[in-house]
Amino acid sequence: MGPWRCCLLLLPLLAAAPRAQQQLMEYVERRLALLEERISQWHEQSSRYSTELRDFKNQVLGMLEAAEKEREALRAEAEGAAVRVDRLEREVDYLETQNPAPPCVEVDETLMEKQVATAKQRKNEKYTKLTDCSDTIASVRAMKILKRFGSSSGLWTKDAAGNSEKIYVFDGTANDTVYVFPRMREFTLFSATRKAARIKLPYPWVGTGHLVYDGHLYYIRQQGPFQVIKFNLANKTVVDSSVFPAEEQIPVFGLSPFTYIEIAADEEGLWAIYATKENEKNICLAKLDPTSLDIEQMWDTPCPRENAEGAFVVCGALHVAYNTRLPSRSRVQCVFDVSGTLAPEDASLVYFPKRYGSHSSMKYSPRERQIYAWDDGYQIIYRMEMKKKLEV
Repeated sequence: MGPWRCCLLLLPLLAAAPRAQQQLMEYVERRLALLEERISQWHEQSSRYSTELRDFKNQVLGMLEAAEKEREALRAEAEGAAVRVDRLEREVDYLETQNPAPPCVEVDETLMEKQVATAKQRKNEKYTKLTDCSDTIASVRAMKILKRFGSSSGLWTKDAAGNSEKIYVFDGTANDTVYVFPRMREFTLFSATRKAARIKLPYPWVGTGHLVYDGHLYYIRQQGPFQVIKFNLANKTVVDSSVFPAEEQIPVFGLSPFTYIEIAADEEGLWAIYATKENEKNICLAKLDPTSLDIEQMWDTPCPRENAEGAFVVCGALHVAYNTRLPSRSRVQCVFDVSGTLAPEDASLVYFPKRYGSHSSMKYSPRERQIYAWDDGYQIIYRMEMKKKLEV
């Protein structure tokens, strides 16, 4: 085959090459156009999704902001309601204080005269102790200031005979509502009275000489003559009441003119600390029957009323704390032992640490060997160091 013949054979192939190339280019262009269209659709969908997400985010933020405003408004309303409830409780307490329950305890004049005569017959007799307790206070071992609660005068205590850990708070010198905290921890941590249970007494108390003993509250009511009220704390009823068989009573402590009778407890039982015009310079002491509220024995003590701010009984010995008109450091400088075991001159001169003002109440706990004191609105615990009377 000659060269010209070969060239003739290649001419159709060379003529078809541009068409194939053009078809390839057209195919590639179509594929690229389709890809660009899909990319454009993706960008369009992504933009739409981003816009919807941004709108949804803004909507959620708006809802959260509105919910936060509503929460703040509800919290403000709740705080306002709590303030109004607290104010209402104070107003109700005030109204109830101003309008006490009508008396239902009648005073039998004949019975009162008989009690006075019986008590005078046994006056200043030697006391026969019920226990072998022979301890006396040597010093104040420690002082613990718990908090500041209520008014400048009041009383706080535990049950002097039972095992209960409840804290009983009597705010003021004339009231009828007792605050009860379940334990010392709740009383220490919470300042609001809303955290405490309340016991409404049938009659308002006088002074700060109350006592919680063996599940009962013993407190003083003034309705003409002074009455000792025995109140059951469990069923909240008056168990018994008795007119205190002492005539022409006067405030028992010179620096605490609001207290006429101080009910105290020690290892021997219940005592009543009081004063009368007949022996107005000195303090008197009586042994009290916790069941019948009868006076078992009475004593005229050598402890003066002047500058006395409080007193308590330990193992049958009356301890009187003294201060000055301008409050300074309290000290026990008069001790009267009803059994005659401890002579006054042999007792230790006990000083209390310097505090804020003067004591409006001092409650000795024979179970814990410590004193619950109320000092110008501060609640204080004094832990006592004890010694045998023969070692003093």
